[in-house]
Amino acid sequence: MWHLAQVNVARPLAPLDSPQLADFVAQLDRINALAEAAPGFVWRLTGESGNSTDVRADDPSLIVNMSVWVSPEALFEFVYKSAHVAVMARRREWFERIEVFQVLWWVPGGHTPTVEEAMARLRVLRERGPSAEAFTFKRRYAAPDQHAAPTDMKPEPYCAAGPG
Repeated sequence: MWHLAQVNVARPLAPLDSPQLADFVAQLDRINALAEAAPGFVWRLTGESGNSTDVRADDPSLIVNMSVWVSPEALFEFVYKSAHVAVMARRREWFERIEVFQVLWWVPGGHTPTVEEAMARLRVLRERGPSAEAFTFKRRYAAPDQHAAPTDMKPEPYCAAGPG
């Protein structure tokens, strides 16, 4: 059994406790609860704050958000067809533009990915483009035990992540 892991990163335009990011921060608990209640949700990265804003990657200026889902369809429903999309559509108000900020990859059921693993997958996507090792909703690869051509899940253009 395979699950879908995802990470997305963001570099804030201001400190998290600034007025500029207040609306973003105010929505974190609600959006995280929405994710946890969504069909197909398995796990999400949390830090001492209860969200992941205090978890650091190899680049300490980045905020890291990572989760695991039972399928790409379950994650897609949450990302693009729930209240989450309204927050994501506003990300330019709060975060620098990063060309490739999200990556998807398959993990064995029960595996909890690490931030280091996630950042390595993001680097693979940035350096080589979509592959079975690191992909996007726009160019999604099937789980290792499936044999299917890459598919385009047609993410919203203003929310699409990275090349491919």
